[in-house]
Amino acid sequence: MKIITTGLLIFCSCIISFAQKLNNEKIDGYKGIWFELGQKYEFGDKYSGGLGTYTAKHVPLAVYSKTVDKTFFVYGGTSNGEKRHLLAMIGEYNHKTQKVSKPTVVYDKETVNDPHDNPSLLINDDGYLFVFVSGRGKTRPGIKLKSTKPYSIEKFDILGEEEFTYPQIHKTSQGMFHFFTKYSGTRELYYETSTDGITWTEDQKLAGITEDYPTKAGHYQTSNVYNNGEIIGTFFNRHIDGNPDSRTDLYYLETKDFGKTWQNINGSKSILPLTKKDIKERVINYRAKGKNVYMKDMAYDQEGRPVVLYITSNGHEPGPANTPYEWRLTKWNGSEWETTIVCESDHNYDMGSLYIENDIWRIIGPTEKGPQDWGAGGEIAEWISKDQGKNWSKLKIITKNSTLNNSYVRRPVNAQAPFNYMWASGDSHQFSKSELYFGDFDGNVWKLPYEMSKKQQKPVKVKF
Repeated sequence: MKIITTGLLIFCSCIISFAQKLNNEKIDGYKGIWFELGQKYEFGDKYSGGLGTYTAKHVPLAVYSKTVDKTFFVYGGTSNGEKRHLLAMIGEYNHKTQKVSKPTVVYDKETVNDPHDNPSLLINDDGYLFVFVSGRGKTRPGIKLKSTKPYSIEKFDILGEEEFTYPQIHKTSQGMFHFFTKYSGTRELYYETSTDGITWTEDQKLAGITEDYPTKAGHYQTSNVYNNGEIIGTFFNRHIDGNPDSRTDLYYLETKDFGKTWQNINGSKSILPLTKKDIKERVINYRAKGKNVYMKDMAYDQEGRPVVLYITSNGHEPGPANTPYEWRLTKWNGSEWETTIVCESDHNYDMGSLYIENDIWRIIGPTEKGPQDWGAGGEIAEWISKDQGKNWSKLKIITKNSTLNNSYVRRPVNAQAPFNYMWASGDSHQFSKSELYFGDFDGNVWKLPYEMSKKQQKPVKVKF
């Protein structure tokens, strides 16, 4: 077991608070981070733009609490829109007053400008906010923090530092479940559990498929829980020779006993870690189809059957050569996997979210062409299905005539109108200001205040 003592908590807080001057400071407005990966091609960078709500593998970024009628949300921000200096931020939207509070710096990344270090959020049964700030391999540790008071964004204590990237933290009836990535064999999948957020199990390796390349594995995943943790599941791809530009295939794993044992969709026991490619956990062999696979979101239907949203393409470079960029939905129908194509967009890193509510299934994402052609993001649309994902229709285009692409549309846990989704804007081809937005299923959109002179302020309703 990994145990953090009170003494260590105090020691870490003192050391870090001295070095990180903006920890627990307020910022006068919601300013998203802009980032460019630096892998240039004919039609632009592999991905760049307003990436405050990046990545798809940080889960979740927002949680609604009925107890206080607030949506709490985290994002990658800056103190000054002209500086590319990453701050792991948290804000709150009060559904009763319709106001947001000034955001708080949970953790100052100082010299880091990379939104791979963005945070994820969990609220426990007692109302304490846990923020996991992603690290990056062994060079930058992940940071776990906890609010000093329930339902409060004013101050956070550091619980400790560990190696984890892409934190996906889920609240269940048995405690917290944390999926994450280690760079131990390039990108391998792990998990850990905790009943209180302080004491954690040892890291357990979930997958590192190295059959073709004995020293190089690679995976990206998206995860979720059903019925308060009755089922905890993850879909993931694999990277050929550990190269994320060759990501392909689709796998699914689940546990029904809080990580003690794992199984495939048919209930056949899985032996961890997964190391072979041709296994019963594989859902689709996309390598044989020559397709890249980009994970986006997953959910469970009312019967606890898993559903995953992802994009397939013919390669990693942006531009027309690798079209079509197809938004695909794969679901378990009780006896077999079914896959449908929802629509097409123009980039591998277009990111949307999946909602399953009774008989209506929704996807909110940048599926429409934006002002920066062949760049990450675009104009946001709402798609719906009334037959459990078999057929999809575009209900409405939410943003129009934008000057900047809209990227990484994210789904809050227990999403409550009007904060049904959030995203960040930014120029996909050159440095720009990045603003944060949220909206509802009726197509109403609000922009979070970029500058704030008051402690609390109403977001501005935007007409696209």
